[in-house]
Amino acid sequence: MNTETPTGGASADPDTIIAFQGHYGAYSDMACRMVFPELTTLPCASFEDVFAVVRDGQAGRAMIPIENSVAGRVADIHHLLPESGLHVVGEHFQRVNHKLLAPKGAAIKTLERVLSHEQALSQCRNFLRQNGLAPAVYADTAGAAQFVAEQGDTTQAAIASRLAGEIYGLETLAEDIEDAAHNTTRFVVMQREPIDPPADDGPVITSFVFQVRNVPAALYKAMGGFATNGVNMTKLESYMLGGDFNATQFYADVEGHPDHTAVRLALEELSFFSRRVKILGVYPADAARYD
Repeated sequence: MNTETPTGGASADPDTIIAFQGHYGAYSDMACRMVFPELTTLPCASFEDVFAVVRDGQAGRAMIPIENSVAGRVADIHHLLPESGLHVVGEHFQRVNHKLLAPKGAAIKTLERVLSHEQALSQCRNFLRQNGLAPAVYADTAGAAQFVAEQGDTTQAAIASRLAGEIYGLETLAEDIEDAAHNTTRFVVMQREPIDPPADDGPVITSFVFQVRNVPAALYKAMGGFATNGVNMTKLESYMLGGDFNATQFYADVEGHPDHTAVRLALEELSFFSRRVKILGVYPADAARYD
């Protein structure tokens, strides 16, 4: 596995690099390596930074988490996607298997507190309570693992991925400690140019955002085209724009390609009742979606 920061400046081929948010060993880093094992992973401090390095040509792709089966949608990501300047070209469902990682010489009985991202701590609440361990919030899972490794304190551990343990030289004291066996994160792969997968070559997902007109029953009417045309909408979420309670944007995923007659007609009806419709991407569905 490549754990080195990409080097080479202008000579580095952006198409060999995929960017993610977080430290090496983050679950986003794991997702990159599972889907694109031939690429070099590039950690970034924020989602905005991830989008920027792809837009600016420093990386060819980005791996972005958008929702988790336990924690729900990733905060702020739906605000950022439409303005990222990038296109969704794929999706990946990553099973989250949390590990309890600690320095050499540590054991569960020597531990006093466990560091991790607040969502990871919440997802392992039962394990922590059963073992009398105090949770301590850290910025992210892999960063917590790096901190614990640097401190070398056998009273401290981190909840993070197997990859983080390997990178930072930590021992695994307990495996798969998450409360929910279905804990899975959905990622989208993004790049500068859109793709146009064949409309008749396997399941396709179309992702888009829209703003309905400010008239009675606008959302009901806008959604009607998907029902009458038999288009399966797998996701619909709303969020405010600019703190205005009257300005709502919706994010949606539907099964099908815009070239399919049913999807085309549904999108036409949606546009009639909307002030704005923006396609974020048309891409092959991950087989894990149907497992």
